[in-house]
Amino acid sequence: MIIRVDRSLCAGHAMCAVKGGEDLFPLDDDGFSVADGITVPSNKREFAIRGARVCPERAISLLEENTGKSVDLD
Repeated sequence: MIIRVDRSLCAGHAMCAVKGGEDLFPLDDDGFSVADGITVPSNKREFAIRGARVCPERAISLLEENTGKSVDLD
């Protein structure tokens, strides 16, 4: 799974890092996610989904690495 972050939508709430972990959703000095392109280890899959789900701006999407299809966050 790969994390995608639309930086034009990210408002710096940092909820992704709070719920998903700063190792998956690192933040810049202003609190904006810089997770775009991070490959999620299989044992962190649920954390990535949790972090993406809580984004109030819906700036985060997750893609299956082998197919490129979006992971359903609902």
